[in-house]
Amino acid sequence: MLDWRRARRSLLIATALVSVLGLAIEALHVQQPDAVGETLVAKLSLSYESNLPTWFASSLLLLCAVAAGAIAMRAPRHRLYWWSMAALAGWMSLDEAAELHEHLGGVIGDTSGVLYFDWVIPAAVLVVAVTIAFVPFIRALHPRTRTRLIIACAVYVGGALLMELPLGWWTEQHGNEGFGYALIDWVEETMELVGSVLAFGALLAHREETEP
Repeated sequence: MLDWRRARRSLLIATALVSVLGLAIEALHVQQPDAVGETLVAKLSLSYESNLPTWFASSLLLLCAVAAGAIAMRAPRHRLYWWSMAALAGWMSLDEAAELHEHLGGVIGDTSGVLYFDWVIPAAVLVVAVTIAFVPFIRALHPRTRTRLIIACAVYVGGALLMELPLGWWTEQHGNEGFGYALIDWVEETMELVGSVLAFGALLAHREETEP
């Protein structure tokens, strides 16, 4: 069985490389736009879609889906929750690659300030609903698994949802060009990557510590 600590450490190192490279490219582009072209930035920046960081983020979520599914197949109880977790992670992986959540924008109407990106409103409602639905499962988890997954989800949601609030305010005030926008978005995307790695590590650890 794959050692969860080694896997988590390796993925955290890979996350650091992807994250730092993306930020460095953005910073170099600001300092030397002629030397670092827009094409290279689009390939490596965490602020762009359909590039290396997007593939990496989608792959991490897919790993979480596979890990949760593997647990579901052998779980003596709560199989429906484990399968639901696998399905949710799989959907998030697809969304990361296909930008499905972008279609939620504009459904609320004219919003401004920290709610400039109005898709965060239905997304927040969905997060609360899923959390409430999973409360019995969360309580039944092994304490170590519960703590690890809660931390992972807090980091991921903190990036994916909460960081959209300052990003929305900045975008309304200054637009989505420039290093300020890129820096806020970099924090958001990096938190998502770290949260995904922590979740995958927590799932591997659960299999190692609870399954024969």
